[in-house]
Amino acid sequence: MRIAEYVSHDAVGLAALVAAGEVSPAEVEAVAREAAQATDPLINAIVETWPTDDRPEPGSAPLAGVPFLIKDIGVTMAGRRMELGSRLAAGHVARADSFLMRRFRRAGLVTFGRTATPEMAYGITTEPAFYGPTRNPWDPDRSAGGSSGGAAAAVAAGVVPVAHGTDAAGSLRIPAACTGLFALKPTRGRVSVGPDADEVLGGLAVQGCVSRTVRDSAVLLDAVRGPEPGDPYFAAEPPRPYAEEVTRDPGRLRIGVLGQPWGGQRTTAPVADALARTVALLESLGHRVAEAEVELGVDWEEFVLANVQQWTANLTASVDELAAAFGRPVDLSTLEPPTLAGYRYGQRITGAEFVTALAVRNRVARSLARSFAAYDVLLMPTLPELPVPLGALGHGAEALDGFGWLRGLFDHAPFSAAFNVAGAPAMSVPVTADAATGLPVGAQFAAGFGREGLLFRLAGQLEQASPWAGRTPRVWAGDAAGSAPVGSAL
Repeated sequence: MRIAEYVSHDAVGLAALVAAGEVSPAEVEAVAREAAQATDPLINAIVETWPTDDRPEPGSAPLAGVPFLIKDIGVTMAGRRMELGSRLAAGHVARADSFLMRRFRRAGLVTFGRTATPEMAYGITTEPAFYGPTRNPWDPDRSAGGSSGGAAAAVAAGVVPVAHGTDAAGSLRIPAACTGLFALKPTRGRVSVGPDADEVLGGLAVQGCVSRTVRDSAVLLDAVRGPEPGDPYFAAEPPRPYAEEVTRDPGRLRIGVLGQPWGGQRTTAPVADALARTVALLESLGHRVAEAEVELGVDWEEFVLANVQQWTANLTASVDELAAAFGRPVDLSTLEPPTLAGYRYGQRITGAEFVTALAVRNRVARSLARSFAAYDVLLMPTLPELPVPLGALGHGAEALDGFGWLRGLFDHAPFSAAFNVAGAPAMSVPVTADAATGLPVGAQFAAGFGREGLLFRLAGQLEQASPWAGRTPRVWAGDAAGSAPVGSAL
């Protein structure tokens, strides 16, 4: 198999080739490694690769034989490092597979490495001091987003067709928007985060993936959804597999549009233009699209404060646990300035303040539920601006306290966190690109609690109406197409 053929297939397509005996899992893995070698020196998306010990039987699982990468946080693989992008956790080796990792294995995925994250996933650009910045394959001087920026850069560059990520405030959708990928944040409780946790960041964080095609995300979510023993709650099972939803007609939907973000920030002209073109496409498909007043149920300052309190209190507990486990100090020798500032801020959060923050979560969820009673789907930009230059979000970080750092992140990514707070599913779809630069622009669609099926139907329709598979970035594994076929002996 040549790289040119490899990158022309999504995960479902590769699994079909393996099942038909046209290529072996070892051959596919070898090509993925070659793709990584060709692109990663330019984008720094992959922290580490390792020899694989998974040998799925061709055709035995929906994604049997498909190469895969996991994020350096949120999932554990027995005997492999998970360092959270931080010097504080350097050298940490997982003792056992998490529930999600077991499901990745059962899906037939062949995991051969881990991808970059900002320290503790505490940012919307992937530029950790521990292993350096991840670069956007569309423009290596720009951010790939975060916190699943390594995963997104690797998928966008053609290393793998789909990769694991997490999302606590947009960490799947933001990098997908920056790199021209599809990403769906599932409903809270759709995918287990156990056994080491019952929920992460007070229920804000969920597990998912980024992919180049809609059906890959659907098939993978089918493979990993559902409760595990001891989960405190779970989302109701869907009426049919998500893979079937991708090809179903969504019907004529009521779509409410939020063009400007909560909090008084402004959507930039290139993104506003992309949103207008997305609206025109939806109208041409027969959907009823109208501007919407989408109320959060609290003012923006209260919303940000509640998120900062939840984030920093949880961060403080995690940092203390890691410091004790490794016998390391909590200071600038082990943590970056924004993380250390968040840790110190979290030390001052009282129990009463944390409970109040959870009450804000409830008010936001109830308010957004009223919007979903009026509209089937809400549409807004995933980000209000194009991917920012590397270093832009870290400028002046040393002078900020824990609140100031996170407030800045919410100003740069104001559209995504509300759906983490509400627990509702939301997706970023690469419907359009900036006319001037060619950089991808993500459109975010959100639906009511448990309605991933509706989002997959709409995403499948958009993928057919405005295909993005033919758009490839500047750093693309397919450009190594002149190489010799890769065999299983390599």
